[in-house]
Amino acid sequence: FEQAPMYVAVLTFLGFGVGTIFGYLRDFMRAWGLEKRNVAAEREQQKDFVPLYQDFENFYTRNLYMRIRDNWNRPICSVPGPQFDLMERVTDDYNWTFRFTGRTIKNVINMGSYNYLGFAETDVNALKTVTIELQKYGTGICSTRQEMGSLDKHVELEKLVAKFLGVEDAMVFGMGFATNSMNIPALVGKGCLILSDELNHTSLVLGARLSGATIRIFKHNNMQSLEKLLRDAIIYGQPRSHRAWRKILILVEGIYSMEGSIVRLPEIVSLKKKYKAYLYLDEAHSIGAVGATGRGVVEYFGMSPDDVDVLMGTFTKSFGAAGGYIAGKKDLVDFLRTHSHSAVYATSMCPPVAEQIIRAMKCLMGLDGTTQGLQRVCQLGKNTRYFRQRLHEMGFIIYGNDDSPVVPLLLYMPGKIGAFARRMLEKNIGVVVVGFPATPITESRARFCVSAAHTREMLDTVLNALDELGDFLHLKYSRYSKSSHPELYEETRLELED
Repeated sequence: FEQAPMYVAVLTFLGFGVGTIFGYLRDFMRAWGLEKRNVAAEREQQKDFVPLYQDFENFYTRNLYMRIRDNWNRPICSVPGPQFDLMERVTDDYNWTFRFTGRTIKNVINMGSYNYLGFAETDVNALKTVTIELQKYGTGICSTRQEMGSLDKHVELEKLVAKFLGVEDAMVFGMGFATNSMNIPALVGKGCLILSDELNHTSLVLGARLSGATIRIFKHNNMQSLEKLLRDAIIYGQPRSHRAWRKILILVEGIYSMEGSIVRLPEIVSLKKKYKAYLYLDEAHSIGAVGATGRGVVEYFGMSPDDVDVLMGTFTKSFGAAGGYIAGKKDLVDFLRTHSHSAVYATSMCPPVAEQIIRAMKCLMGLDGTTQGLQRVCQLGKNTRYFRQRLHEMGFIIYGNDDSPVVPLLLYMPGKIGAFARRMLEKNIGVVVVGFPATPITESRARFCVSAAHTREMLDTVLNALDELGDFLHLKYSRYSKSSHPELYEETRLELED
């Protein structure tokens, strides 16, 4: 993770400081009726109630987020493929409310969706089996897996997932977020210890908190930090009683969705074996996106699925569908079928969605009689490396592994977040911008998601726009940009043969 020059951090803090000062000034003017109060106000009868939200959260929303609110929640009116259509909207009160103009912005290049392999498509021939299942089963199950919501289509999908991952068994769930938040509490509880990467997704964080287990955080992808926590856990045990922990569970992700970094899986597996811990691997962004055949970071590092105790992933990204899975030993999956809150209380995955996953997974495995799946994985890798290399050459600071299709481009200053997204949309390019509090205050960024469906022409269009905008907004902070010229041998190393 390349650090920006010191002046960038200073100006970033200064920008937030100026915005905060003006925010307090505007709140003062609203209180005295000098400025219109657009936000909802509490009734007089509730003045003595404890505030439902923290005061600074309200302040931040009113005075900072509202200035750039137009860059989020843009309504899409087409399939989110490599290009999509946006409904044009405008604001007459500085982003407090929006109104639609009735016009549509056509063919916007989509650089924000997790459609890594391009399976979010509307090809009639490709979706023929999904249509058949929709007509046969309908749109929903209206029951849980443990009651009357377990269909032959679910069993077929679970067997296919287990075969795809090379494990004994798997179980699928209707929601990716709930796959983490509802299953972690079934695996660990009071008297257990969870060691969680500091940059883990909210679903992992929520699942860990709901479990009631003790949680300790280690620095992102830092093996020294993780080993220290493991060593201390073995030596000192539980607080006060110093009894041994019932279980120690390590929570990590395959690809981190905000940083684009890939987990250091071989080292983590080595540590978990050394200290007799369990490993929970979230492959939401890595399954289908990395590995020679799209089987995730386990394949990417050439490791065995048996090295990971709990394999978790979602179908919402690479497979163009919805839901998630837990895979591993048969004993583990059988336990979750009985004790998982998702299995007991949540509605089952609807059959057309299950068929879409089966269609995409068979394509990846070559069971459809074609090599299209492997071609998509290969194309995604080529697009990712090309896009990242060009950004390096231009002088941008980007985070993450060279093989990660998640590409964060650092913007830093709060004023540049809105300017960047608006200028890109003017060039018919849709991007996702992220700032505080979703990121550290000094690391606001634009997050690009590369897809196999992107053509080289699309990527060049985006790169040319970024090159121009990077000069206009002064975003090229990197001091280690790579040369676009091939490496040349030093003259002193050349040896002439007789």
